[in-house]
Amino acid sequence: MTTSCKTAPSAKELEAAKNRALEAAAEYHRLRAAAEQKPFSPGDKISYGGRIYDEAEIRSLVSASLDFWLTAGPYAARLEAALAKKLGVKHCSLVNSGSSANLLAFAALADDSLGARAINPGDEVITPAACFPTTVAPIVQHGAVPVFVDVAVPQYNVDVAALKAALTKKTKAVFLAHTLGNPFNAEAVLDFCNENGLWLIEDNCDALGSRYRLGGKWRNTASFGHMSTLSFYPAHHITTGEGGAVCTNDSALKRIVESLRDWGRDCWCPSGRDNTCKRRFTGQFGKLPEGYDHKYVYSRFGYNLKMTDLQAAIGCAQIEKLDAFTLARKNNWKTLRELFAPLEKQLILPEPAENSDPSWFGFVLSVRPGARFGRNEIVRHLENNGVQTRMLFAGNILRHPCCAGKRGKWRAAGKLDGSDFIAQNTFWLGVYPGMSAQKLEYMADCAKKFAR
Repeated sequence: MTTSCKTAPSAKELEAAKNRALEAAAEYHRLRAAAEQKPFSPGDKISYGGRIYDEAEIRSLVSASLDFWLTAGPYAARLEAALAKKLGVKHCSLVNSGSSANLLAFAALADDSLGARAINPGDEVITPAACFPTTVAPIVQHGAVPVFVDVAVPQYNVDVAALKAALTKKTKAVFLAHTLGNPFNAEAVLDFCNENGLWLIEDNCDALGSRYRLGGKWRNTASFGHMSTLSFYPAHHITTGEGGAVCTNDSALKRIVESLRDWGRDCWCPSGRDNTCKRRFTGQFGKLPEGYDHKYVYSRFGYNLKMTDLQAAIGCAQIEKLDAFTLARKNNWKTLRELFAPLEKQLILPEPAENSDPSWFGFVLSVRPGARFGRNEIVRHLENNGVQTRMLFAGNILRHPCCAGKRGKWRAAGKLDGSDFIAQNTFWLGVYPGMSAQKLEYMADCAKKFAR
């Protein structure tokens, strides 16, 4: 009895089949996009942000799905390299969200291997009260003490004078965000940190593509902190759905971040690869038996916070569009700044920080004291007419339920009048690349009609 053996497909046949699948996916995207396309009509919902993509992202995502490398893999490595090059940093480690990025950046600076420089329970970390809560959560969770400082309007960034007032012998770090893409005063902040031997964590989740002139040269935000973080949530400058990254120029900190991200492992082999050090079964670690598999040696209590290759595949297509997205955000912000100029007597309009070139995340507005209306009234009017608005995140985090009944675990350095003002009077509108000139004009017209 003979058995027939089916000939395995050649590499060329496999590639051709894959290309047919990718073209079919791209064609479906083109048809769906055409079916969903409709002209804007006044009253249609205008989102503050959203994902912008085309068939390039679809092809990349489907290609990764066909390869079925579901955890971090080749696309993740490509995206890490592309981001590091784009930002001008040595290391970029992908994670599953911007919040996880903040957690890992802080946890790395609290690592015992840093010795006297490690952030320990009871140490103080200066951070703005007008914040997104994921800059505060890692500080609290590690037993450190957030010291809240005020911000200045209309840049909505930290008041540098407040940093000096907050400094004590217990201060170990400064944790700051570039608010809505508007860079903080990096030169003054860096001088302050260097003079006092402090870590700087740069939350760049809302500012990918922003620049700051430092020492006479333009530098990308996310490139001058000891650690910096990124978010790729759908509303942000590029998206992977959920996702984020931690960036650093310090190789030792990068090792700590990736160990914490990858279950606390001591091993540094990439996912799917073994024994790159050629000493996998020859080491002695802690009180383990000699030769214990290095892939299962844990030097830290860590997590699993990796990005999947499917998400990274989307990011590889998105990063190619970052410059165009940045330009669109700048142009949309500029258009809104001109359209809202007639309302300057009632609304405080935003201003870029000195020496900065922001890639704006939003167009922030504050109702002036003495205006004939309040923030809640104009926001309600805009929302009722289809214009989506957002608060400036926490406004003042100390006013929130999460801070109730926990006195002594944090403190405010001076008055937080600016933060309270923001909590009472401030909101923002979208400038993402999906905005059309008609939508921008409609948003401004809605505000003008209400103000009249």
